[in-house]
Amino acid sequence: MECRPGCGACCTAPSISSPLPGLPHGKPAGMPCPHLDAALRCQLFGRPERPAVCASLQPHADMCGGDRAHALRWLARLEHATAPT
Repeated sequence: MECRPGCGACCTAPSISSPLPGLPHGKPAGMPCPHLDAALRCQLFGRPERPAVCASLQPHADMCGGDRAHALRWLARLEHATAPT
């Protein structure tokens, strides 16, 4: 499955605990990654600076659904379910 143009949900909803350029302590859930461009595309895609967790998250019909709102909700539930207690 290809990423949906204009989505960027996977770069917004999840937290990132590993360092990335400009965010040495990662990013909190719900915060858009500062490496998203105006079209919501990752500017680190394919570059070595891209965190491994980002590269490992692959688009899937269940996650992406029919629109960005679905993907944001799905990923927010996953973030909540996997958050440390």
